[in-house]
Amino acid sequence: MSEVTLPQRPADTYSPLYFLASVGAGGVAVSFFMWLMFWVPHPDQPVPVFEDIAAAWAAGGTAMQAMIALAVAGIAVFAFIAYRSLIWNLGALAAWKRGPAFAGFSRGNAESQLMTLPLALAMAINVGFILGLVFVPGLWGVVEYLFPVALLAFLAVGVLALRIMGRFIGRVLTEGGFNCAANNSFGQMLPAFAFAMTGVGMAAPAALSHNVAIAGTALVLSSFFLVAATAVALVALVLGIRSMMENGANPETAPTLMIVVPLVTVLGILTLRQGHGLGVHFGAHSAPGESLMTLTQFVSIQVLFLLFGLTILARQGYARRFLFGSENSAGSYALVCPGVGLAVMLHFWINNGLVAAGLVEKFGAAFWALTAVALASQAAMVWLVLHLNRRHFGRVERSAVVPAE
Repeated sequence: MSEVTLPQRPADTYSPLYFLASVGAGGVAVSFFMWLMFWVPHPDQPVPVFEDIAAAWAAGGTAMQAMIALAVAGIAVFAFIAYRSLIWNLGALAAWKRGPAFAGFSRGNAESQLMTLPLALAMAINVGFILGLVFVPGLWGVVEYLFPVALLAFLAVGVLALRIMGRFIGRVLTEGGFNCAANNSFGQMLPAFAFAMTGVGMAAPAALSHNVAIAGTALVLSSFFLVAATAVALVALVLGIRSMMENGANPETAPTLMIVVPLVTVLGILTLRQGHGLGVHFGAHSAPGESLMTLTQFVSIQVLFLLFGLTILARQGYARRFLFGSENSAGSYALVCPGVGLAVMLHFWINNGLVAAGLVEKFGAAFWALTAVALASQAAMVWLVLHLNRRHFGRVERSAVVPAE
């Protein structure tokens, strides 16, 4: 007999929840884009493009150049991580579907986790748009030709999401078998997140396009997925709370208790994009006070669910078990989205809400004090993505005794 070491990683036991590794990294890339969005002047269009960033670099001092360098590097690095994770997941999912584990999976509550596939695809398209804005010179000159392509891409993802959700709902409502006792989390809210991510991508042309037909089409399509996301989220919220009140929250899937936070961020950005498009093309302008109140309500919902989720996680000792202990769960990646979602929404609340309404001076002391909260949340998620990737995808060796030849 001889002893050898065999490589084993937590990710070798596949779960569709690993698509959240791609979603989380993509979200971190988006959070770095917020720096450019709100700190780099872009007077000629609603979003900063390569030329705006280059001009700010040339005219700015050391602080501006350092910020731009960090933002651009952060976008590039975490976009790479997101795409690498997406490619790995696509291959792993295809192999896993051919194995015996998938048969049982597709007959239970967890089948809805397959909605992480369109969620990750939609995030990948959104990140790709950011990469184009930041790194491609002259993109804005041809962007009107890209909007129809983007709409078609998001529509394809939306159709995929509807098909996956349709199979799940069709099976449950015709054959039964949904285990309400095991639904003691907000895991069933993942489909809502996927619909919302698709919708926010579709809403971009509504805010950015100068073509009324394209903007109108984007408004209609994004509204459908806004409604779908809201309806699914409300049903999942009620069913999840009902089960948790009776059975307690599932420790392994407890991070989903805060999925409302990124969901509100995505739906919030979706409505902001729609509002901008309605104002530009259809004369339905909103006052700064209305935006302030809407964004404040969004942030309030997020804070409420953060307090709720963190309370449960603390009482269950989740970090001690799944982040630093001997247990591992692919659901840990669901912790990244709330932190990123809070950081991104805070940027919108501060800039499009407080500053636009005249309550806070841009780049003043209060501005930076509030922005520091967003930056702290973002920094924590940068660490968490890297930590989880090392934990789940880093090589872990274990010893095994095998017969000697």
